[in-house]
Amino acid sequence: MRALALVCTLSPSPSPSSSELLAGQVLAELEKLEVSVESVRVADHDVKSGISTDLGDGDAWPALREKVLAADILLLATPIWLGHPSSICQRVMERLNAESETDDQGRPLIHGKVAAVAVVGNEDGAHKVSADVFQGLNDIGFSLAPGAVTYWVGEAQQGTDYQDLDKTPDAVADTTRALAANTVHLARLLSGAPYPPPAS
Repeated sequence: MRALALVCTLSPSPSPSSSELLAGQVLAELEKLEVSVESVRVADHDVKSGISTDLGDGDAWPALREKVLAADILLLATPIWLGHPSSICQRVMERLNAESETDDQGRPLIHGKVAAVAVVGNEDGAHKVSADVFQGLNDIGFSLAPGAVTYWVGEAQQGTDYQDLDKTPDAVADTTRALAANTVHLARLLSGAPYPPPAS
């Protein structure tokens, strides 16, 4: 099993990122379940806007797309901005929406993959953000396990970030572990028993 985290913070490296921190905690739980993991901060790459697998002229998405296609599990980690996923998360969703490649039985390649979401923010809205991202991922063809989101939101109108906490709250740690276990379980099931090909 292979997992890829696309971290959709607006800040390029080496700026600290709460989204990257929570994504790393999810990946650590996946590693305990014998999944090989990789994390990419999307802001470090020139991903063009549009709905295509390759927009040419230095577009970084084709290389990231190859990583998505090679993974069994995709984790999207995003902050909440103005009550929505980050603009980078939306851009990733738009680029994923271009997927049309199929296997030798006509099944879209994405249909065998499982997705999960990690959300951080200093305002309410984690459920709304995960609902938006869930719907997009499902429309694209990813499967979602029960409890496919982990999140942390701070008190409204305060300045504490997830990365500023002295320790991970128990509720977040428990949710992260459940996300990892359920996601890996579903990915392994789909690996052994893929969805049926489309009716001819």
